[in-house]
Amino acid sequence: QVQLVESGGGLVQAGDSLRLSCATSGFTLRLYEMGWFRQAPGNEREFVASINWDSTSTKYADSVKGRFTISRDNTKNMLALQMNGLKPEDTAVYYCALGKHIFTAIGSEAGGVGDWGQGTQVTVSS
Repeated sequence: QVQLVESGGGLVQAGDSLRLSCATSGFTLRLYEMGWFRQAPGNEREFVASINWDSTSTKYADSVKGRFTISRDNTKNMLALQMNGLKPEDTAVYYCALGKHIFTAIGSEAGGVGDWGQGTQVTVSS
């Protein structure tokens, strides 16, 4: 079955960097768009970034553009999110997301996601 396992979260100070990883299994990664979403307490889950199946297209939320970089390694079944210049407002649980259908964009809504990881907490102190 599909498994998405995030790692790399933690407690950092404003301005620091973190790299999140998502180990995938149970499906053919190279066929699917992947993404990262986040959810802060009391908020809805929101889109952060996505990357298409062959890494030729990436999209970012305006709030993270220029600071975060999404990448993938289909040979290692891994997805990553490099987060630089972290801000307190980036504090959230971050979720790895698998697109619902092969060769189909996730879009910026949770409805485009077929499976989620369990999430990893990122806390940024001021």
